[in-house]
Amino acid sequence: MYAVFKTGGKQYRAGKGDRLKIEKLDAAEGENVEFNEVLLVGEGGKVKVGAPLVSGSKVKGKVIVQAKDKKIDVIKFRRRQNYRRTYGHRQWFTLVEITGITGAPRKPAATAKAVEE
Repeated sequence: MYAVFKTGGKQYRAGKGDRLKIEKLDAAEGENVEFNEVLLVGEGGKVKVGAPLVSGSKVKGKVIVQAKDKKIDVIKFRRRQNYRRTYGHRQWFTLVEITGITGAPRKPAATAKAVEE
């Protein structure tokens, strides 16, 4: 089973047990988090697409770590003007492990023939 959910202005595809690096959340390490903005839920060939959200579905996860990402060097340069500026930036992120997805597409009910056999 997998789900596509939205958080921090981005969309993520996740399955149970996946670890995702997402935009920083206000949650301590070890806390449980819940994402309510689920756009799509699928399992095998069954897919439930929201318009725009799938009602009643949630993605649950656990915060593994809050940290800073790798450094990105930013360079400004104007040729022939003796102008050079360099600085770096490290973006905060939250590593989340997905523990469960609710609101999965329902499997079709067993037919009378299948029950008799």
